[in-house]
Amino acid sequence: MRALAAGMVAAGLLAACGGSGNSQPSGSIQVTMTEFKFDPSSITHASGNLVFWLVNSGSTQHDMAIRDSTGKTLYTSELVSAGDTLQFEVKGIASGTYTFYCTQPGHEASGMRGTLTVT
Repeated sequence: MRALAAGMVAAGLLAACGGSGNSQPSGSIQVTMTEFKFDPSSITHASGNLVFWLVNSGSTQHDMAIRDSTGKTLYTSELVSAGDTLQFEVKGIASGTYTFYCTQPGHEASGMRGTLTVT
């Protein structure tokens, strides 16, 4: 009985975090990550809340971070293991132009970055 209760608590915590799952959430923006690029590398979206569906088709871990024009990183996803997916929610992003990039050492310098335009 205790094992069942612990399993139910763990399942509830995972659901609350919006972590990885098997299918892309409705209305989300799919971003595929490989060595060393994002596809698409340019995204335009309305201000407010954005939901990214990160798909790691590469052979190493990647993440997605978003920084503003001053160089300040505002949002960073969890690391996504090779072959995995992750729902990454960005809440309350204002209009502007942002850079998204992978924070793993050397990845951004190797070209793993893109532009997010929020209208």
